Amino acid sequence: MINPLHDCIINKNTTNNPIWFMRQAGRYLPEFQKIRKLNPNFINLCLNQNLASEITLQPLRRFDLSAAIIFSDILMVPYALDQKVNFKKNFGPELEDFNIKNLIEFNKKEFIEKLKPIYNCIKKTKSNNLLRNKNLIGFIGAPWTLLVYMINKKSPKKEISKNFFNNKDLINNILKVLDKFLKIHVENQINNGADIIQIFDSWAGLLDEKDLYKYVYNPTLSIVNFIKKKNVPVICFPRGIKNYKNYIECVKPDAICIDYEVDPLLIKKEITIPVQGGLNPNILLSDKENVKKEALKYLDIFKDHPYIFNLGHGVLPETNPMMIDYLVKFVNDY
Repeated sequence: MINPLHDCIINKNTTNNPIWFMRQAGRYLPEFQKIRKLNPNFINLCLNQNLASEITLQPLRRFDLSAAIIFSDILMVPYALDQKVNFKKNFGPELEDFNIKNLIEFNKKEFIEKLKPIYNCIKKTKSNNLLRNKNLIGFIGAPWTLLVYMINKKSPKKEISKNFFNNKDLINNILKVLDKFLKIHVENQINNGADIIQIFDSWAGLLDEKDLYKYVYNPTLSIVNFIKKKNVPVICFPRGIKNYKNYIECVKPDAICIDYEVDPLLIKKEITIPVQGGLNPNILLSDKENVKKEALKYLDIFKDHPYIFNLGHGVLPETNPMMIDYLVKFVNDY
């Protein structure tokens, strides 16, 4: 039997709307909070294959979703390249200095070894009965977004520092290293059972149009081509980008994930490939009537277009799981 998400992306099927959520495995679920309380070190939690697998499956025990997304983090790649990463409460990730020479000479075997628990977790999760006829999504951060974290050493929030582009050699070397190791990371996820890959470019919106080719389009295209050769569909999420049409023409993903600041009517008019997402996560903090109205807007706009229901960003921590339950049932009944 064909999985609905796969069917929508590959066969451009418009008869159903697969549904999953970015950050569906995590902080809004009481069962996750329980595990998190006992495991304060976030990196170690991502590397605990049994717990990470359990967290990945938690939302599928509650909701009739079309896919699971592996519980991990985009910053596991800098971590595996020996740049120390620490997650601080109410602050976010904090990265330490790195040595570019060590980065360039970094050993592939050592990298895979450090991330082995993630690949084991994917394998374990894939064999679970809850995933029968459902997809397992693996993911990576896009080269540009990881570059931002590695140089900036924290979330840039609104802008990157004035001197960010000063050291062109450093930037080019990091991008080369990321191209190599992101492909290794993706390949190992696919080999262990990830059957769709999503590329998160969380900070694509920080760049001017003129810089997108060098830092977003070309580096991401290299990874997208690599994934396609593995016969696995790839979804790209260039958050905050102004021109989705341009992005798609240059990067050529199988599906595009849109954020909540983009006009879905314009997307429908300009884009032929399957579309995912769009709903503002804040809507889930309101009431059922509002959730229904906003969800209907996206479902109606994309009713003759291959469309995957998702949010325009991750589920917020303060979301009531009952609202997710309501939304999933509403979309599945549409």
